[in-house]
Amino acid sequence: MTRLLVTGAGGMLGRDLVTVLETRPDLKVTAAARADLDVTDPAAVRAAVAGHDVVINAAAWTNVDRAEADEATATAVNGHGVANLAAACATGGTRLIQVSTDYVLAGDADSPYPEDAPTAPVNAYGRGKLVGEQAVARLLPDTGYVVRTAWLYGAHGPNFVATMLRLAEQREHLDVVDDQHGQPTWSYRLAERLVALADAALDGRAAPGVYHGTCAGQTTWYGLARAAFTLAGLDPDRIRPTTSDRYPRPAPRPAYSVLGHSRWAVAGLPPLPDWHSTLVDAFHSPAPPAPWKVA
Repeated sequence: MTRLLVTGAGGMLGRDLVTVLETRPDLKVTAAARADLDVTDPAAVRAAVAGHDVVINAAAWTNVDRAEADEATATAVNGHGVANLAAACATGGTRLIQVSTDYVLAGDADSPYPEDAPTAPVNAYGRGKLVGEQAVARLLPDTGYVVRTAWLYGAHGPNFVATMLRLAEQREHLDVVDDQHGQPTWSYRLAERLVALADAALDGRAAPGVYHGTCAGQTTWYGLARAAFTLAGLDPDRIRPTTSDRYPRPAPRPAYSVLGHSRWAVAGLPPLPDWHSTLVDAFHSPAPPAPWKVA
């Protein structure tokens, strides 16, 4: 029986991974939340990885703005922690699927970034995640997979969609930036894709390297907020467009986070569906339960 380890199992994506894997009786799954495994501890990582065929690493420091003030700590998790996992996987012949981010890219393009686009992170969070990507490439050239995602929302943990609907109960109008472009991605659909990639990796169908795990199409935060309001039975005209300079943040945000998806064909898998149809699915899905209502 294939043994699979999920790290970061207590987070939004990690919990969705566990839910997806619960439907797979052919897999023996170990779910390690942050309290169970500190990825910055090399000895603990070696012990946790031992005996597993695949590791899906969803453990991460995700507070982008706090990373600006404490880059060393963020990189310890997002960079050196990934190196610990990669080294342990290399020792045991284990495949590693590392969840990364669009923030390793400059965000100044005007067409979707291919998987082999040059990296040029604009903030501390992106720099730390790039350290992790580089560790996977260096230590696991034949058995390491990096899946970059972006604009995640889901049933567990804080995210933009849930925040918009919570604020709708407190304010008549919401001003949302309309000059940042990306691909909203349901964490549950990404979890399904990561498990499918694990299957393809074990079967020898998926080449190692970088994949882009975001939904197809593109929109802005303003467009996403309006779509979420509509699906929740709220008036989308309560959302008003604004610009990023109205909301300065400690960490710079990429203006363009649209990713290309051509490498999925290498693994015999289609790209993830369009972001809007996926959002509709998320609102109507009974499992996992979502923090929003359906009109």
